[in-house]
Amino acid sequence: MIELTDTSSSKIAAEFVRARTRAGSPAMGMVMTLVIVAPEEDAAEAMAAAKRASREHPSRVLGVILGDARGAGQVNAQVGSGDGWGGETALIRLKGEVVKHAESVVLPLLLPDSPVAIWWPTSAPADTAADPLGALAQRRITDSAAVPRGKSTAMLTQCRTYAPGNTDLSWTRLTPWRALLAAALDQHPLKVTRATVTAERISPSADLLVAWLSDRLKVEVSRRNSDGPGITEVSMETREGPIRISRADGRLATFSSPNRPDRPVALKRREVPALLAEELRRLDEDDVYAEVATHLVKLRSKK
Repeated sequence: MIELTDTSSSKIAAEFVRARTRAGSPAMGMVMTLVIVAPEEDAAEAMAAAKRASREHPSRVLGVILGDARGAGQVNAQVGSGDGWGGETALIRLKGEVVKHAESVVLPLLLPDSPVAIWWPTSAPADTAADPLGALAQRRITDSAAVPRGKSTAMLTQCRTYAPGNTDLSWTRLTPWRALLAAALDQHPLKVTRATVTAERISPSADLLVAWLSDRLKVEVSRRNSDGPGITEVSMETREGPIRISRADGRLATFSSPNRPDRPVALKRREVPALLAEELRRLDEDDVYAEVATHLVKLRSKK
């Protein structure tokens, strides 16, 4: 990593070129730019997650730390490539007046003619599409489960301000659950009369799963609390009996269905790098998430 103090976008870009030359690889070979906006205390963990995800998605990763906006503007950066990264990286610290115009620093560093994704690993703007940095990206990734306080409120805010390209890792965590539940109903094409989602009390993923089941099945879906971790059970009532997926330990689930023996199903809770890698596989609009976000807002407005 090369330290650049009181630098600029052009100097950071020049250091990217020098780093590729030193590595003997003048061609970039990267598929996108990933911008990470994180506070100082969360930046190292977020960059480590992006490093793991970059093995599947070679990218230019720009970590942006927004410091104190008072005083004269200053840009400091750590620039590098290799060392386990699937592309090249810069961790950029902004302070002073330039904090209010972070997009002016990031824009010249975006890879030309390639998609841009932005990720807020903890707290995110209320309207990510209207945020100056968010407006640069085709894909805007938040994580309501990672905000320090008010996880459910943060998730609902993102649903209310949904724009094409938005997603939440709380939704991504549901991919295995949704696949299992859809497969269960394919095996048992029965009319579901009601459903229940059981999870730890504060779980944005559980709230989104309630909305998804309610929207797809057109039935009442209740929410119950457990000690976790995460979602521990989903039960769907039918005239022949319940279809149930239970996961008490966060790793192995039990699939129960009418007139058939119980069977174990792998359902391990995934770490953030795997979730991020999944989201970076698709940069178009997630139509299902859009529908669920709209439906969840309607459900909350009725309470």
